[in-house]
Amino acid sequence: MTENQPQESEGSSGEQDFRSGYVSIIGAPNVGKSTLLNTILGQKLAIVTPKPQTTRNQIRGIVTTDTHQIIFVDTPGLMDPKYLLQSEMVRTAYGAMRDADVILLVVDVSRQNEAIATEIIEQIQRLKKANKMLILNKIDLVDKRTLLPLIEDFNEKSLFDEIVPISAKTGDGVSSLLEQVATFLPSGPLYYPEDQLSDLPERFFISETVREKLLLITKREVPYSCAVVVEEFEKRKRRNSDEILYIRAIIYAEKQTQKQIIIGKGGNIVKRVGELARLDIEKFMEMPVYLELYVTVKTNWRRDRSKLKELGGFLE
Repeated sequence: MTENQPQESEGSSGEQDFRSGYVSIIGAPNVGKSTLLNTILGQKLAIVTPKPQTTRNQIRGIVTTDTHQIIFVDTPGLMDPKYLLQSEMVRTAYGAMRDADVILLVVDVSRQNEAIATEIIEQIQRLKKANKMLILNKIDLVDKRTLLPLIEDFNEKSLFDEIVPISAKTGDGVSSLLEQVATFLPSGPLYYPEDQLSDLPERFFISETVREKLLLITKREVPYSCAVVVEEFEKRKRRNSDEILYIRAIIYAEKQTQKQIIIGKGGNIVKRVGELARLDIEKFMEMPVYLELYVTVKTNWRRDRSKLKELGGFLE
């Protein structure tokens, strides 16, 4: 994983018909956007939990072939924001839409979410330059007889350039989706090196991994009130001359009671979070990891502009 900025260069084959562009994955919370990105890449890049509002930032994943390069942008779920953090998440998602060459609106066909989908569609229709695709996700959970009328209804409305039914979880239909996205890309350069998977730093993925485990283990409002910041990140030599990656991360809660819950009785919760996160980080970094987690309180950080910029990476 590298932090290279986009650099325009010739396509890998040197041909002028090389295509490239940005594809924004948008939709309501918990419709499977991050699962779709991970399936497309064939690797876990975005954290995934059964809970809504898991994604807070734009997550960019890069797919490069001999003929094209696609920069997919996973975004936070679009919602009616209740506090500053959520407002910034929504702003981030709509910002990704405005910069996109192709927009993928992901809808969960296994649940009724008409009001939210309608509002998002209205926003999409205002963007004239981007090609728009409706992605009907989780088709593995519904009967095809209920799916066909939905496709026909959207086809009659002529709101999208293409409608693609998929299952991000099983991979069904994803290859067809990729083929269609490639046809919508404009002619363009190779923005990133061919072997680069994302432009986000390794520290980001490490902090996200810890936050994912918090979301999975803790309940109610606690995981949504947490931010994770990697304070130390360095390779160290061990006695046998092998290297180990030392990571020190801080978990910030909003209240003292939340801090106590995250630590758990005798430290059992934070210890479990660390154990699960370390396994994923070792797989991601491909080396042994020593992970230290500390828990502290930063009151109302989700509602304070300066604290949100410091911990959430927003408001830049």
